[in-house]
Amino acid sequence: MTGRNSFQSLRDAMTPAQRANAATKAAALREEMSLSELRQARLLTQETLGETLHVGQAAVAKMEKRADMYVSNLRRFIEAMGGELHIVAQFPEGAVTISNFAAIGDLPPGSSR
Repeated sequence: MTGRNSFQSLRDAMTPAQRANAATKAAALREEMSLSELRQARLLTQETLGETLHVGQAAVAKMEKRADMYVSNLRRFIEAMGGELHIVAQFPEGAVTISNFAAIGDLPPGSSR
């Protein structure tokens, strides 16, 4: 492979400061992802995620492109990838976890929020 270097050889050529800078940027990128990027980072295909959600691949693709969706649908999507959804409001004084978005299974029968 002419003109190409392995990632390891590029990393080995970096100074400690450059490695630290790259690690900081990588951590920041991991903190903010679209749903499709998150799915890909979890090594899941739209098809396998669709099987878990009991929907087709096209429905998963549509969900990933939505700019607005119900919290319950987002929760199902995240849980299908093995995660938990927490809604957190950030304020200058600190963060507050919003608790009234309980999972459907957490509610007693016949109750609503």
